[in-house]
Amino acid sequence: MSPDSTHAEPGGRVAADDLPAPYDGPRPRDALAELFIHDGYAKDDPRLWVPLAPGRWSRPLCLNVSNGYWVHLTKVVGGGLLSRHRHPAPVHGFVIKGRWRYLERDWIAEPGSYLYEPPGDIHTLVVEPDCDEMITLFHNSGALIYCDEDGTTTGTTDVFDRIDACRRHFIDVGLGADFVKQFIR
Repeated sequence: MSPDSTHAEPGGRVAADDLPAPYDGPRPRDALAELFIHDGYAKDDPRLWVPLAPGRWSRPLCLNVSNGYWVHLTKVVGGGLLSRHRHPAPVHGFVIKGRWRYLERDWIAEPGSYLYEPPGDIHTLVVEPDCDEMITLFHNSGALIYCDEDGTTTGTTDVFDRIDACRRHFIDVGLGADFVKQFIR
């Protein structure tokens, strides 16, 4: 059946009788399994949030070792300065809850805001104390390079550091070291 031969119901939905059969053919031999996480934060087990600092957590979604990126939710409770840093590759962010800003910018990221950070941009993430809880989805490529006020590198973190932090945390909360493997691609 071609896409032109389906019958749309009101609202643009395709009638159930007009849906094609699902694909049931071969997959590429070396293809990885999909990674699907239902309801990644709302009804989440609190043990999945890896502490980064007081009032700050990261919830891993995808830890990609072959491409050097990680996708995660950042949660901040009670406000605070997260860090001044830059990235050697692009970062994408999407605000789910709360709000935050960069000291270097005049905008405020609120629910529904999307951000593309170009490589090399130095910025300082701040969550104001009157924000009860902030949750933002970040897709980080490469390292997070921490900087001082002059832009001098003071430290780094990458996907391998994130995996190690997750592994230690999952052991501490009783989920076990191998629990992190479900997020690794």
